[in-house]
Amino acid sequence: MSAQTLDFLFVQVLNGVAFGLLIFLLATGLTLIFGMMDVINLAHGSFYMIGAYVGLSIVRSTNNFWLALLIAPLVVAALGLLVESGLLRRLYNRVQLDQVILTFGLAYMISDIVKWIWGADIRSIPPPGNLEGATQFLGNFYPTYRLFVIGVGILIALLLWVMQKRTRIGAIIRAGVADKEMVSGLGINVGLVFTGVFTFGVALAAFSGVVAGPILGLYLGMDSDTLIIALIVVVVGGLGTLTGAFWGGLLIGLADTFGKVLIPEFALFLTFAVMALVLLVRPSGLFGRKLA
Repeated sequence: MSAQTLDFLFVQVLNGVAFGLLIFLLATGLTLIFGMMDVINLAHGSFYMIGAYVGLSIVRSTNNFWLALLIAPLVVAALGLLVESGLLRRLYNRVQLDQVILTFGLAYMISDIVKWIWGADIRSIPPPGNLEGATQFLGNFYPTYRLFVIGVGILIALLLWVMQKRTRIGAIIRAGVADKEMVSGLGINVGLVFTGVFTFGVALAAFSGVVAGPILGLYLGMDSDTLIIALIVVVVGGLGTLTGAFWGGLLIGLADTFGKVLIPEFALFLTFAVMALVLLVRPSGLFGRKLA
């Protein structure tokens, strides 16, 4: 294998890891909301899109990417809090079809609101000046901003792992995913936990939208495109597990990247083929609990 081929493979692996970690940030909130609350939130991609567009407005107003990275998730978290407390909370004891219809309608409403406020043109968030250009990494020049994305994704994954495994709230969330009735029986306010999980999940989605803006761009339909990939990651990784979201995101990110580069006309097919193969071997996902 020639050195040129090795360099090509190395760069594409980095691209796949960067994309996979972006999807991991989006899928983390989705898998926790789905796994703990039994809520099929089809508007999750919309919170990702709103985060990206709010971040764009902040960058244009302040010329400060880092401020957008901080404020946009807080704005979207506040919106998520309103959605959970004002709408979703009324549907927890009803069939999931009601949740699907509600969140599906929300996704359409948010898409129209985004079009009304920001227009239908394709946009992009400019990266901060100190992350522009390329950096030499392991003998190859690679975009500095993508290296930043990989670093941020790994850092957040580690922080989430520590939170899940080493803190009381992490133990409550893990117990809630396994058996929320038991958690409620212990005197824990499950409703408050639900609200916190939902708000945190949509904030992560918005954070992912701002981080992805300089790479993937902003356009109408970005919500549904990323939601499909995030749902695949949730299924592949296993319901309600952050570890599954992480490794599922990397696997699907690599499959999507190499599919688009090597066989672009079958890239989406390759992604679904990976999901089907995983489910054939482990129907509950890579790290999901086996069902009795």
